[in-house]
Amino acid sequence: MLRAALRRLRTYTEARALVLMYHRVAEPETDVWDLAVSPANFEQQLRVLRQTGLVIPAGHLVAQLAQKNLKRRSIVVTFDDGYCDNYRVAKPLLERYQLPATFFIPTGHLGQAREFWWDELEAIFLLQEHLPRQLAVSIDGQQVAGDLQEEAHLASSLRQRHRQWRVGTGAPPSRRAALFYEIWRRLKVLPDARQQHLLRQLNIWAGRPATARPAYQMMSAAQVSDLGRTPLLSIGAHTVTHPALSSQPLAVQRNELLHNRQALSQLARPLPLLAYPYGDYAAETSALAAELGFEAAFTTSGSVVTARSDMHQLSRFQVNNWGSNEFSQRLQRWFRQ
Repeated sequence: MLRAALRRLRTYTEARALVLMYHRVAEPETDVWDLAVSPANFEQQLRVLRQTGLVIPAGHLVAQLAQKNLKRRSIVVTFDDGYCDNYRVAKPLLERYQLPATFFIPTGHLGQAREFWWDELEAIFLLQEHLPRQLAVSIDGQQVAGDLQEEAHLASSLRQRHRQWRVGTGAPPSRRAALFYEIWRRLKVLPDARQQHLLRQLNIWAGRPATARPAYQMMSAAQVSDLGRTPLLSIGAHTVTHPALSSQPLAVQRNELLHNRQALSQLARPLPLLAYPYGDYAAETSALAAELGFEAAFTTSGSVVTARSDMHQLSRFQVNNWGSNEFSQRLQRWFRQ
């Protein structure tokens, strides 16, 4: 089955490319955003990609688009956010299979003992064993309140429901999950300082020490620098504090892009490429990226890249925790779009 799928991948004749988006190579207890691929499945996926013979560096794809010479059936591998497992797990596997990849790195918290806000929020509501029954918190001037009732205690059956839940596949499976998602939705559009202020309040409410879990932290600056010096691998821009750019004033967007690029330039030689955090951007954002000299920028909208694609709105497909057969079938389906 896998060999037949690989043969079909090579038969498409229209000039189109797939850009794949990863975040983590890990096995977290909960993964509501489908950000993690297990090390075993990631290696299976790399074997599939290696056998296709189609994988090229992101810089080559951008050069082909700029020259109006897009090669058929190309695949590009990218990673967002700079989780430490990118260096410890993904890098050695990519080198073993000799596959290029680009890592888009936010620089504001490199090497710090802290988690991304969405991971910390997930830990508070979906993993904390005991929580107060009542919550009332003001977020950007609006009250958010909830009564967890019997879910103040995290029973094993509730923990299992949280492990199985994926946002977008149905209603939140618990009061805890519903409250988590409501707060996540409101925090996403806030700047980093306000997000951190709210998280401190929530950790105090939860009686939870604000101690970052090692597996959820970012790479160190030295690790990012090493990535940038590795021949197969490259780094690109992903802002300083990972904001939803379209919700920020243009001056803030400009500072996020400029300071991120400057910080990366001190660590390695970054590609003039950008990935929008959350895939979130406005028309003014893509125009700003072009003005600042980014040759291309990537979104998270799942569609193929063609010769007609906007260089500053290039689509990517998120890769989930699939084995080799499911992954190869997804590649076929995506190429057919």
